[in-house]
Amino acid sequence: MATRIVVDPITRIEGHLRIEAELKNGKIVDAFSSGTMVRGFEIILKGRDPRDAWAFTERACGVCTTVHALASVRTVENALGITVPPNAELVRNLMFCAQYLQDHVVHFYHLHALDWVDVVSALKANPSETASIARKISSWPKSSPKYFKAVQDRLKAFVESGQLGIFANAYWGHPAYKLPPEVNLLAVAHYLEALEWQKEIVKVHTIFGGKNPHPNYLVGGAPCAINLDDANAINAERLAYVGTLINDAIDFVEQVYLPDLLAIASFYKEWFAIGGGLKNYLAYGDLPTNGYNDPSSYKFPRGAILNRNLNEVHEVKGDDPDQVREYVTHSWYKYSVGDDKSLHPWEGETEFNYTGPKPPYDYLNVDSKYSWLKTPRWKDHPMEVGPLARMLVAYASGREDVKEVVHEALGQLNAPITALFSTLGRTAARGLETRLVAHWMKEFYDQLMSNIKNGDTRMANTEKWDPDTWPKEAKGVGFTEAPRGALAHWIVIKDKKIANYQLVVPSTWNASPRDPKGQRSAYEASLIGTPMADPKQPLEILRTIHSFDPCIACAVHLYDPNGEHLHQVTFM
Repeated sequence: MATRIVVDPITRIEGHLRIEAELKNGKIVDAFSSGTMVRGFEIILKGRDPRDAWAFTERACGVCTTVHALASVRTVENALGITVPPNAELVRNLMFCAQYLQDHVVHFYHLHALDWVDVVSALKANPSETASIARKISSWPKSSPKYFKAVQDRLKAFVESGQLGIFANAYWGHPAYKLPPEVNLLAVAHYLEALEWQKEIVKVHTIFGGKNPHPNYLVGGAPCAINLDDANAINAERLAYVGTLINDAIDFVEQVYLPDLLAIASFYKEWFAIGGGLKNYLAYGDLPTNGYNDPSSYKFPRGAILNRNLNEVHEVKGDDPDQVREYVTHSWYKYSVGDDKSLHPWEGETEFNYTGPKPPYDYLNVDSKYSWLKTPRWKDHPMEVGPLARMLVAYASGREDVKEVVHEALGQLNAPITALFSTLGRTAARGLETRLVAHWMKEFYDQLMSNIKNGDTRMANTEKWDPDTWPKEAKGVGFTEAPRGALAHWIVIKDKKIANYQLVVPSTWNASPRDPKGQRSAYEASLIGTPMADPKQPLEILRTIHSFDPCIACAVHLYDPNGEHLHQVTFM
């Protein structure tokens, strides 16, 4: 007989997520993912000026921050036939890359590493041995015994105070932890360093977009002007500072993040065979080098892989009604065409229909509706999106720079390419693409500087800013790759206003409930077969779910007509 495990909420993520898993003979045999919050941005946007949509949708998440704004301006530009100047595309790429660098480093150290690192164990470490390990894997200058002893003393003060602070409420001493104390101390030290570093790289957003989080965007270009001699514009000093931030980021990623990732992974190689889940992968691609309208120029290629066949990459089209569609069969919404039917986002509907249990309750009714996430499908296939999907599509597309970093890392770990189809492979893919993005960012910066040197300072295309030039009705789709995966916005414009707007976000693809055929999405599928040492401390569930970096944002609180809560998340 299977035992039901409930983890609600999943912590160290953005948003509210509940996982229910059935355990039999020490392994998970079934799993259910429930998004316990609802966004409603599609409703908020109706009737508004399309040029303002980015400012609303960007606030769908304070972690992903820029990506919804980028998808939004692109969907409006696609609908109205607007092409942005090359410099604006480069600035967008620089902001995109800055987001990836900050987000991936924060995810590894502050959201995911504690699934593998036993912080309290670091108190037993010999700082001299930690320093020796650090020097063997990296040339990072902060690697002396004195430095690691100071970190250990700082951690000891936390413990002795009885207040572990950021390290409280975890499963320290769990039998699934394998790192020696010295590696745990190394990871704790870099955890603290990453907290300081991550606030620097996002200054790129403040320079080009005015602030972070939620920097400014502009339909038709970038919201900044270039004048090398003007204190109020993007001048020579600010451009030079961006160059410094990029160089510092390359150093941190290559000398801290990647060495730590590979060192920790070497102790957990069994996780290269756990958590693979789905065999289908989807990437919209991004980072254009010849304009957004030329997907063949993207650093991240666009495409889909089915059944882990790396010999074929399928074409992905957002305007094809037979490709991306959404179901609500097991979601707390209802469709006018029937809940067993699917809709393309241009015809998408967002009508709440909560039918779940009132608290307190033990389990969800998984035979009916059990999540606030809709269920997207690509040609009716469940798809995994995210860093692993991006790297696999790029690898299968023949990208030599991607193949090089993948083979180098797998070679160090003595692992085959099939090891990527796993929890640890998903985590490794995130680190490998971070290394690529850091160097691509340098390329975009150099190109921008070259354009400026040659006299090109154009940042916006104002040709269609006047709504009187727009068609009476238009449709558009804007693609991008959020750090967590494929993101697209679809818009229908009528009489100069938004008639319909739909967001299909990465965690909708990965965390959604089953479809009418009973097909699991990525989270649910990835947990099947996972071994668990202690059902009361579900560390293994956290490892796999965190490998996706969940982001389930933008809740509204739901009440019934009498003002009573319909659903309440409780910490367990």
